[in-house]
Amino acid sequence: MKFPRRTFVHLGLAAAGFSALPRIARTQSYPSRPVRLVVGFAAGSTTDILARLMGQWLSERLGEQFIIENRPGAGGNIGTEAVVKSPADGYTLLMVPPASAINATLYDKLSFNFIQDIAPVAGVVRVPNIVEVNPALAVNSVPELIAYANTHPRSLSFASAGVGTVSHLAGELFKIRTGVDMVHIAYRGDGPAMTDLMGGQIPMLFSSLGPAVGAVKSGKIRALAVTSLTRSAAFPDVPTMDEVGLKGFDSTAWYGILGPAGLSAEVVSRWTQ
Repeated sequence: MKFPRRTFVHLGLAAAGFSALPRIARTQSYPSRPVRLVVGFAAGSTTDILARLMGQWLSERLGEQFIIENRPGAGGNIGTEAVVKSPADGYTLLMVPPASAINATLYDKLSFNFIQDIAPVAGVVRVPNIVEVNPALAVNSVPELIAYANTHPRSLSFASAGVGTVSHLAGELFKIRTGVDMVHIAYRGDGPAMTDLMGGQIPMLFSSLGPAVGAVKSGKIRALAVTSLTRSAAFPDVPTMDEVGLKGFDSTAWYGILGPAGLSAEVVSRWTQ
């Protein structure tokens, strides 16, 4: 699959629409009952991990339970659709990764319009992807990976969290920048892909940092590079793509909280105080 430049432009524009996560006042009446925080990916994915961390923090801060509900499938579209069709009362929200915005350029027929049917609530975090391989693959650096891929055309596959996710686009960008011919394998989230990477079912994965930390530090997988322009504090010894020769390679993921269009200013204001 080839990705036009507009895909990356859409990603950047969508990311710009979020502000840093603001403080929420304890004294407000919202929420007065449990809130569903929908995740469009499987348990163990980066989106899921962030949602659970945020849910716990919000529950403690606001005194109401934030229930994490996984609705995986179609690159996050199933979860997004569930939120779009929910009442605009602030009690069904979406933990959204950039894939949800990218999908607008990948899918011809969606039952919703991401721009018109979704209301921004708050930004959460921006994180890079990380290039990882199973230790059985005889490569220890990105240059060695490129050399291996060139001598084994289309025999090397790379996995991602799903079609249209930032990890998928990072892999496609890697192919464009290096000219290697690899086969993409889409999973329903970082969690299932990481399980298969550790088990040796797949040789290579582009993923977010969260699911990779424990596996890398335990030696179950090998980290080759991060896709941000600066090194990650979580992996200070892992070089950037820029450092290993792919100058200007930058593929980071943003995450935010959205709700259905029509959220009242009163509800949104609880996230801006």
